[in-house]
Amino acid sequence: MLRLIRLIDRVSTFVGKTFAWLIVVLTLHVCWEVAARYLLNQPSAWAFDMQMMYYGVLFMMAGAYTLAKNGHVRGDILYGFLPPRVQAGLDVLLYLVFFFPGAIALVWAGWYYAGYSIAIGEHSSLMANGPPIYPFKAFIPVAGAVLLLQGVAEVLRCVLCLQRGAWPSREEDVEEVDVDKLKKMVHVKDEDIVQLDRYVTPSGEPRR
Repeated sequence: MLRLIRLIDRVSTFVGKTFAWLIVVLTLHVCWEVAARYLLNQPSAWAFDMQMMYYGVLFMMAGAYTLAKNGHVRGDILYGFLPPRVQAGLDVLLYLVFFFPGAIALVWAGWYYAGYSIAIGEHSSLMANGPPIYPFKAFIPVAGAVLLLQGVAEVLRCVLCLQRGAWPSREEDVEEVDVDKLKKMVHVKDEDIVQLDRYVTPSGEPRR
């Protein structure tokens, strides 16, 4: 079971990291559009629509990756104080009642909307000759399917927790910098920082 969980986690991680490159594409597109608008006086009519689609695809395809890394925001005022088995039981219940119906609806509705959009060759209606949006809508059912698959892994993770009484570990990934952990890694103490502060003036310039 743990191997299956790891496999699904790797698939979600691969998908998330692959589509994360859209951040670079989006950044380059915005920079080019600003330069074209203000330096060349040749703005693109498709810029706004394309940027929204870049971000939309990134947002959808990163959902399973975020779930695999337990990165979604929780309203867990009391959840964190509960024993692991109780947490796992609550998670299973909430996945079955809310998550899976929502994910299945996303796949079902997304398949319909994407199919209809492709069939009519749908374009953006914000302008007379807007960009095609059926490629963007085609990602809706795909994102729902990947999210649904990761949901299966999360339920299996809950089952393992119910059996063992402890949560199985997740694969490590990029995290925000923890200052306390960073201090331990480089063997720096608060007292050392205070000592170094003596050599810096209030304005931030080194003493001479």
